[in-house]
Amino acid sequence: MTRILGIDPGSRITGYGIIDIKGNHAIHITHGCIHIDAEELPDKLLTIFGRISDVVTQYHPEEMAIERVFMHRNADSALKLGQARGAAITACATQGLKIFEYTANQVKQATVGKGHAAKEQVQHMVKVLLCLEQIPQQDAADALGVALCHGHSRQGLMRMREVSGISGGRLR
Repeated sequence: MTRILGIDPGSRITGYGIIDIKGNHAIHITHGCIHIDAEELPDKLLTIFGRISDVVTQYHPEEMAIERVFMHRNADSALKLGQARGAAITACATQGLKIFEYTANQVKQATVGKGHAAKEQVQHMVKVLLCLEQIPQQDAADALGVALCHGHSRQGLMRMREVSGISGGRLR
């Protein structure tokens, strides 16, 4: 069994979700949102770093999956998102977690079955796939979706390695 921390980074809200993967079965452990009230960027990044560090210490995930930054229209937003992402990655890397990255389309494909799914579809499918009683808040659902994406990708890569006789290496 492997414990995976999924993160949906943001400079105002960072979502996180933890699942255990055993074979093709995903088990929900916890999820939540880190609401960042600080005004100054260094304080925001410190909050993300500290709270993600606390989650890692409490739940002991072995691997972390995070959404890649994409550049859409606003360069300033992309830079802030990249910095929030860096704080989360650093919090996990300092505690020895293996880090994996996925695009938003990969996450949507893995959870909903199509790469351009709406956020509401991701929320609904995360609820269904993890047998949750309620639909999680959007940022937490996205984080759980990232964790599920990694869990599914990880299983596929491990099967390919078994078939081809490849051992070791890093999943990416």
